[in-house]
Amino acid sequence: MRPPAVRLVRRGRMPYAELLALQERWLRRLQAAPGPEAPSGAEAGALLLCEPAGPVYTSGLRGGLTPEEMARLRALGAEVRATGRGGLATFHGPGQLLCHPVLDLRRLGLRLRTHVAALEACAVRLCESQGLQGARARPPPYTGVWLGERKVCAIGVRCGRHITSHGLALNCSTDLGWFEHIVPCGLVGTGVTSLSEELRRHVTVDEVIPPFLQAFKETYKCTLISEDSPN
Repeated sequence: MRPPAVRLVRRGRMPYAELLALQERWLRRLQAAPGPEAPSGAEAGALLLCEPAGPVYTSGLRGGLTPEEMARLRALGAEVRATGRGGLATFHGPGQLLCHPVLDLRRLGLRLRTHVAALEACAVRLCESQGLQGARARPPPYTGVWLGERKVCAIGVRCGRHITSHGLALNCSTDLGWFEHIVPCGLVGTGVTSLSEELRRHVTVDEVIPPFLQAFKETYKCTLISEDSPN
């Protein structure tokens, strides 16, 4: 039996609003597709990768930002958006890898909990590939991937009718000063970090994408096909 295929949709820097629009198009495409009885090797969805073009604060289904806070953040020059993902407030900006898998979990034989664990495993393996052996996922409420008491990768997903959206945000060379204006993910007393901060050198998003894709293929037991490949 052939492994399920996932379409790789890789962008460079792009506005966050454009990523959400791209995600919505893939959601509609998957929702209109046949169910899990699709033939072996059929596409299970898409892996959307990009780097945010500008600073954006987002809130999740549990909120995280009051109207006053949203006005204050906009005054800093950032965009502020409410999203349908799980979790509270976080920040996205240049120097960050955004990964939004839009997947039919049934075709991958996964449940939502194992999908979240797989995303965490991908981020841990990426950190390890860079020599950061202390990266780990933590039990709730500490979602994401951590290096000590500092979070390097935030995770927040949405799932409806077995189809996922949103995903992870991994700090490569992100300006961490933007996080000082919020309580990231509502976790008081914890900090944030980046690969550049930990490795004491500039780590670009482009640099980490190849090891991330390798980790994704092995963790999700799928093949990745480029966006312009024939169906």
